[in-house]
Amino acid sequence: MLHCLAEPDGSALPLHVVTPGGLDALLRRLPAGAAAFVSASGFAAEAQELALLPGEDGLAGAVLGLGGAPPDPWSFGALPNKLPAGSAWRFAEPGGWASDAALGWCLGAYRFTKFKPAKREAARLVPPPGTERAIDTAAAAWRARDLINTPANLLGPAELAAAVGEVAAAHGARFSTVEGEALAEGFPALAAVGRSSPRAPRVAVLEWGEADHPLVALCGKGVCFDTGGLDLKPSSAMLRMKKDMGGAAVALGVAEAAMRARLPVRLLLLVGAVENAVSGDAFRPLDVLRTRAGLTVEVGNTDAEGRLVLADLLAFAAERRPDLAIDFATLTGAARVALGPDLPALFTPDDALAEALLTAGRAASDPLWRLPLHAGYAGWLDSPVADLNNVSAKPMAGAVIGALFLQRFVPDATRWAHLDLYAWNDSTRPGRPEGGETQGMRAVVALIETLPGLLQGSGR
Repeated sequence: MLHCLAEPDGSALPLHVVTPGGLDALLRRLPAGAAAFVSASGFAAEAQELALLPGEDGLAGAVLGLGGAPPDPWSFGALPNKLPAGSAWRFAEPGGWASDAALGWCLGAYRFTKFKPAKREAARLVPPPGTERAIDTAAAAWRARDLINTPANLLGPAELAAAVGEVAAAHGARFSTVEGEALAEGFPALAAVGRSSPRAPRVAVLEWGEADHPLVALCGKGVCFDTGGLDLKPSSAMLRMKKDMGGAAVALGVAEAAMRARLPVRLLLLVGAVENAVSGDAFRPLDVLRTRAGLTVEVGNTDAEGRLVLADLLAFAAERRPDLAIDFATLTGAARVALGPDLPALFTPDDALAEALLTAGRAASDPLWRLPLHAGYAGWLDSPVADLNNVSAKPMAGAVIGALFLQRFVPDATRWAHLDLYAWNDSTRPGRPEGGETQGMRAVVALIETLPGLLQGSGR
């Protein structure tokens, strides 16, 4: 059980949740003294407004305002840190928002405490009935956040692959790794990216589900630290590069949440675990690399290494003929320039899949934003010596170019989407503490839950 949850032992205090329109009715239900206190305090049930209720023995309960908008997880995300430390609570009248409330509570209570304890103990919630899925989703998000927040000296390729193995073991999934000569032969571009580090690259493979279920392939960029390679990043751009494995963490979170929910799919999770370091063995600008798909790539920039990692993963996934393939990556700063830190960029040539993902993201309060796979820019990746370059010489449309590069490694028959995400919260907000974030995770899980209908609608 997550530390922010409490057993239903009868000691939990009641938490009333109310909109401005329902405030008068709530005041009539409360004891006279408590109602008078709420009224005198000027409580108006605005969004995230909180009033503590006095009682004869001290604290008797609390009232949370929802405001006028429909509640979402963030409506409840501040509660673990605003209610008294260590106190236990139950919702007095759980409503249709109960799952959002449990999810937001758990996401808001998360703190990375591997090296430093939290400043205060989170308030605890007795989970309302029927919120098990939300809590399982939060648990998967906690694990993924922990991975993103772990410093690179403690999370290299071996440790990232081991994390995949831990999740596989917990759910009876098959787990394997590809390393050494097998990696160099089967994933040559990925191996080239990781060969300069003393921490050897590898691919972690998780497989789960029954043979007659649709196959979902999840590919995660797991660059445990990115120096930029010989095209070295400036020091300021390296400060958060421990999070460059955020795509792998989100992909693992999707897999864990789907397995916890026992969704009727087969999963193929591929994590490309590498470190883009600098040494005498580093791959160089203008090197030409072989890829699993047989295409050759001229290296226009060694700091565009994530797409080389994903190229081999996507080619491997396509060989399994998945019903759906999705890759996750902190791929380009250009996506952040276009959409800011909160919105992962979604690329797919499939309009139905795009709409399904956008709808799922809105429903899960985990929004995505579609950007175009504009074919007119495909020629920007031309190379005079190889099948394509890994970057464009033009200083424009960087996120589009990254997605177009990946598309070259996905057969037209494969239903595919690419998520270019930030995987980080720059500051603390309700439910979203500063640090690693699982952007896109809940949206993709929600999509997977509706996958049979999507496939049927496409004739697959």
